[in-house]
Amino acid sequence: MTVDPSVRQAVLEAIPHLRAFAISLSGNITYADDLVQGALLRGLENLDKFQPGTNMQAWLFTILRNQFYTDMRRRRKEVEDADGAMAERLAVMPEQSARLDFSDMLAALAKLSVEQREALVLVAAEGVSYEEAAQICGTSLGTIKSRINRARTRLAELLDLVPGEDIGPDRLVRATLLMHASV
Repeated sequence: MTVDPSVRQAVLEAIPHLRAFAISLSGNITYADDLVQGALLRGLENLDKFQPGTNMQAWLFTILRNQFYTDMRRRRKEVEDADGAMAERLAVMPEQSARLDFSDMLAALAKLSVEQREALVLVAAEGVSYEEAAQICGTSLGTIKSRINRARTRLAELLDLVPGEDIGPDRLVRATLLMHASV
């Protein structure tokens, strides 16, 4: 199959964003990589359904998100680790401060509802517009704004952050929490 160079470039540029979104949804890097690979394969297999002139990244985000929810429905019969007790016993504590901050952020993100987490990551970390996030998530613009506002408020509570406090150089932390004060 021959792929138009501009489409190929758009797909390649979307990969890091897809991976970050998948990690935020799943909380598992290995599974996130599988989600990204699956989304890319489905996207390439269905490239004829992509509408030229629209946002390739948003289209791939939608494919990835749909696969995540399909997988979640399949896993409902599996044992849950809602409080993270089992995962905590398996985790290796990081040695660097930035890694600890990142772990705290991931733990706080995991406590958000899936809907709030995906909306927040799409807009705050991935730079997707509110309108595109609403389209990706299949909901209204007002719902996306509400989810993001509630997610930011909850993250600030979970991480005991004070508005205006220096929270470090991490892009994800800055994107999700500093924006809380501006909305």
